[in-house]
Amino acid sequence: MVKPLEISILDDYFRNYLNMTSKVNQNVKRLIVSMLQSNTFSSLNKSRKDFIFSVLWHILSIKGKINFMQLARFSPYCEQTHRIQFEQEFDFLAFNKLLSENIVGKDRIIAFDPSYIPKSGKETYGRGKFWSGSDKASKWGLDICGFAVVDVANKTAFHLKAWQTPGIDNRDTEHFNLLSHYASIVTDNAGTFKEISVYMVADAYFSKKPFVDKVLTAELHFISRLRDDSVLMYKYYGDPTGKKGRPKKFEGRVNITNPDTNYFDKEICNEDLTIYSAVVYSKAFKREVKLAMAVFFKDGQEVARKLYFSTDLQQDGKQIVQYYRSRFQIEFLYRDAKQHTGLTDCQARSENKLDFHFNASLTAVNLAKYDWVSSMPTDKAPFSMANYKTFFNNTLMLDRFICRFAINPNSAKNQKIVKELLEWGRIAA
Repeated sequence: MVKPLEISILDDYFRNYLNMTSKVNQNVKRLIVSMLQSNTFSSLNKSRKDFIFSVLWHILSIKGKINFMQLARFSPYCEQTHRIQFEQEFDFLAFNKLLSENIVGKDRIIAFDPSYIPKSGKETYGRGKFWSGSDKASKWGLDICGFAVVDVANKTAFHLKAWQTPGIDNRDTEHFNLLSHYASIVTDNAGTFKEISVYMVADAYFSKKPFVDKVLTAELHFISRLRDDSVLMYKYYGDPTGKKGRPKKFEGRVNITNPDTNYFDKEICNEDLTIYSAVVYSKAFKREVKLAMAVFFKDGQEVARKLYFSTDLQQDGKQIVQYYRSRFQIEFLYRDAKQHTGLTDCQARSENKLDFHFNASLTAVNLAKYDWVSSMPTDKAPFSMANYKTFFNNTLMLDRFICRFAINPNSAKNQKIVKELLEWGRIAA
């Protein structure tokens, strides 16, 4: 657990950062400090903690591209120092897990999804041809496989860790398989994932037997969507027929347009959605799964029929559909990181620098989301990374003015002015 923040034990570097616009904007700064002061990072020395604090805060505060040159312009560290520090490892998985434990509710899942990162340069680690969902085509660049914990109740996601996919020059071409690579990340980090949630959710691309088997081997349950033409069989629950040969196992194939009500339970039925659920046998997975058939309506007419499944046979269909549809929150993490925290701006070519940059960019979004979720009881406005970016950029500039002109921001007269300037340029709710 995170130790309570005690300003008295902060070193001068942290204290200087917190004293600038105090009483107005300290939440995120205090959050970063409290994370770094926890027992998890007790082995880090002061200089490394100072750097991590500076990088995360300036990624949130700088508008425009986030690269080594830009960070050097605004932070106390030069460009070369950033390059050296980015090469060193930092446990972002532990940092983000610790952060999410304090804010994410008990109803949570782990979502993961690859994301395409445009990148040029023949010497860049991991360069290859990867699928770009926005362009609906395979393109040259980089690929990361990101994992996030999704708060189902609050409908938001917090980044955990992103791993870069090896490119054509960094893989064993004879044995490398993209699905096996993604599955190996799950199994290698299964212990940490199970401490967060036992439910792993991914899109329909991962609904393949080798991948599902790997997830189950890691003692996790897998939730995803099936193809509309999937072969599903009703289980036979009757008495032995007495005929020769193998005992009867199946009653027939599932017809998704006309489900057998003797097997399916109708869990939800309203004007927009009807959900049927049943335990069926999947021929593709060669195992039983809990099927949730969702029928969507608009203006009284059926517009779509989707098949969702879970390897947890006791899970109800409503929850399966809810968990799968919550998976999309991880896409908003990628969107915000690409638009506001420089996910695609890294100037580096080495594996370690790229890994640090990707995870620092996504972790910065976490910090803004933490502040948003913690203020939700009094502020029902939707999360806007653009608003937070404007707010932190205003804070960065105002801190500079206050420091250079020796202004006291905490006086009764200045507090109102400081608050007004921090909100300047934000989108109206």
